Amino acid sequence: MFIDKATIKIKAGDGGDGAVTFHREKYVASGGPDGGDGGKGGSVVFSVDDNLSTLADFRYKRKYRAEDGKKGETGHRTGKSGSDMIIRVPRGTVIRESESGALIADMSGSEPFIAAKGGRGGWGNKHFATPTRQTPRFAKSGTPGEEWEVRLELKLLADVGLLGFPNVGKSTFISVVSEARPIIADYHFTTIVPVLGVVYMGEGGSFVMADIPGLIEGASEGVGLGHEFLRHVERCRMLVHILDAGGSEGRDPVSDFEKLNAELERWDAELALRPQIVVANKIDLASDDQLERLRAYIEGKGYDFYAMCAPITEGTREVINAVAAKLRDLPPIRRFSEEEIPLALFEQKKNTGFTVTARDDVYFVEAEWLLKILRRTDLDDYESLQYFQRVLQSSGIIDALREKGINEGDTVSIYDLEFEFVN
Repeated sequence: MFIDKATIKIKAGDGGDGAVTFHREKYVASGGPDGGDGGKGGSVVFSVDDNLSTLADFRYKRKYRAEDGKKGETGHRTGKSGSDMIIRVPRGTVIRESESGALIADMSGSEPFIAAKGGRGGWGNKHFATPTRQTPRFAKSGTPGEEWEVRLELKLLADVGLLGFPNVGKSTFISVVSEARPIIADYHFTTIVPVLGVVYMGEGGSFVMADIPGLIEGASEGVGLGHEFLRHVERCRMLVHILDAGGSEGRDPVSDFEKLNAELERWDAELALRPQIVVANKIDLASDDQLERLRAYIEGKGYDFYAMCAPITEGTREVINAVAAKLRDLPPIRRFSEEEIPLALFEQKKNTGFTVTARDDVYFVEAEWLLKILRRTDLDDYESLQYFQRVLQSSGIIDALREKGINEGDTVSIYDLEFEFVN
C-alpha cells in the first residue's frame, strides 16, 4: 500500500541525574563530594533508507522514544549515555512540526538529521562544592529530552513529472520508455499510486520520470486523487503534459490543457512557471486538422509541441530526447528550506506550570516548555535575551523566585543556564 503521509510522536531520552555521593576511603579524612554527572539521553535521528518507498511502517507504530541516560555514580564516574533512536524514512521525505507546520528537515540527501536532541546529564554534587559549601547534599537533575509531534510527507524525487487527465496514455508512455510496469487498462484512475521509471539515454545519461495519477479538474481542492498526489509534482525539474489529441474521451485537449495548468497554479504558483513540454498522444485517433489546430494553439502559448502514439512507440524517442536536452540546462531537483519553529508556540504552553526548588543559595527552575524556549534562544543576542527575560517575568517565575526568598547575587539554575539574580 502506498502511504505518503504520517504523523508520529518522537521523544528523546532524558539526561541522567547527577549523583550525591562522598568519597569514603580508609585513612582519607573528609574525602569530599565525588558524585558523577548523569549520562546524556539518546537522540531521535532520522536516516534515509533507499530500500523504502512509502511511509507504510508508520501506520502501526506512532510513538518513538530514545533511551534515557543513566544516573551518575560515585568516584566522579559519569553515567552511561542513552542509545539513539534511529528512524528510517524514504528519500524525499520532509519533516514538519505538526502544530506550527514549520518544515524542520528535508530528507533528500544522505546525511542523518537529529530531530529531537537528548537531554544533558545533570551535574553531580562535586560541581557545587565551594569554600563555604564543602559538603553539598544536592545534585542537578538531567534535562528532559526534546519531544515533538511531527508530520512526515513523502515528496517523490523525480526529474520529470508526467501530467494529464486520466486515460490519456501516461502509463503507456512511461512503460515504453523505461522499465516501469504500471497497470494499464481502458478505464479512468487505473493508476492510483505514483509510478517511477528510470529512462536510460546511453552511457552516463539517465533521468527519473514519475507518472502522477489522479489529476483532473478540481484536483487542487481534493477532487479525484489529485489532492493526494499533487505534492509529488513539486520537486520535478520539468513537466511533460500529455494530451489526448483526438479527444477520444469526449473531452477537448485544449480545454484539458488549460484546466490542468490552472489546477497546478492553484496548488503552487511556482508550478505554473516550471519548464513544460506538451505531447499529443493517440495521434492515430486524431485527424490532421485536429492535430494542426492543437499544435498551433500550444506553440502559440510558447510551449514545445510533440506528437506520438505511445503503444507503438511512434514519436516517443523524439519526446525523451527533447526531455533529456532540456534537463541538461535545468537546476537540480528542488530541495526545501528548513524553517524555524516559532518561539511563541512554546510560550503559549507556559500554563503547564513550573517548579522552583531552593538548595542553599542555588535556585533550580524546571519547566519543560521553558526548556524548549531556552534551547532556541541565542543568549548572545540582546533582543533574544530580552525576549527570554520577558518570558520569565510574564510566566511568574521571577515572582516565584522572590517568594522563595532569593537574594541578589544568588544563583538561578535553569537547566543548562546559570546566572546571578539581580533585583
